[in-house]
Amino acid sequence: MIPDYQSLMRPVLEHAAKGEVRISDLIAALSVELGLSDAERTELLPSGKQTVIANRIHWAKTYLKQAGLVAATRRGHFVITDRGRAALANTGVRIDNQLLKKFEEFQAFQARSAERADEADSSPSIDPPAITPDEALRVAHRRIEASLAADLIDRVRNASPAFFETLIVNLLLAMGYGGSSEEAGRALGRAGDDGIDGVIDQDPLGVDQIYIQAKRYAEGNTVGAGAIRDFFGGLSLKRASKGIFVTTSSFSASAVETARGLGSRIVLIDGPQLARLMIRYNVGCRDEEILHLKKLDEDFFDTDV
Repeated sequence: MIPDYQSLMRPVLEHAAKGEVRISDLIAALSVELGLSDAERTELLPSGKQTVIANRIHWAKTYLKQAGLVAATRRGHFVITDRGRAALANTGVRIDNQLLKKFEEFQAFQARSAERADEADSSPSIDPPAITPDEALRVAHRRIEASLAADLIDRVRNASPAFFETLIVNLLLAMGYGGSSEEAGRALGRAGDDGIDGVIDQDPLGVDQIYIQAKRYAEGNTVGAGAIRDFFGGLSLKRASKGIFVTTSSFSASAVETARGLGSRIVLIDGPQLARLMIRYNVGCRDEEILHLKKLDEDFFDTDV
């Protein structure tokens, strides 16, 4: 029988305790250790794109990562953290969501999920019949997107400044800024000046331009009002009327108030909003599976024949 993802958390940590782990190798190793049959090892999700065991191991790793028990190193690889070793050393305690909820990082991760998703997270106080099947499906979808959003921001924070600037330009182009021209946007990188990291041409001649400021900050390192004023100064030097300030963290209350006081010239996008936009416009992610919810067509049966 294939274990649930919470039951896989301790085995995942045990492998990570031996050194850097490659997720694909871990899936193969655990399939053997768990004594899964050939049918269980190859059992696919309804999408037909991933095995059930791979999906559950990925979720176990994702939740451990959000709680700070493991940390990503490079693509498809991760290592155990000191917190993970401490949890592993306590052999009498089950490593599951209840344990992970003790850590602030995991609490913050859950807080980013929809309220209904939090309620449905295997809480003993919730009566499962209170949630209809279609509600449960939407709850699961919100939880998946919350996990994806957290992973996206983590990846962006660990990328280079040049990658982040290019990502923002690509996102704005995907959102429709710059029209249909593929060359409408560009990151300025080291060539940038006056606090400008990128620019979008709203027309073919570049008469109407949107300037971009991109701050790749860690969580908790908020953008203050001074950075907003500096960006406004850069826009003024270029006689620009529009600016977009993007950060992977958040803006202080004074920064928000400063931007508001400048009218509509500067738009602020914080980390959570950035993740939502990346998901909505498929930047840094892609559709894996599409589910269609069907309902009875009453009009079809509304006939006297």
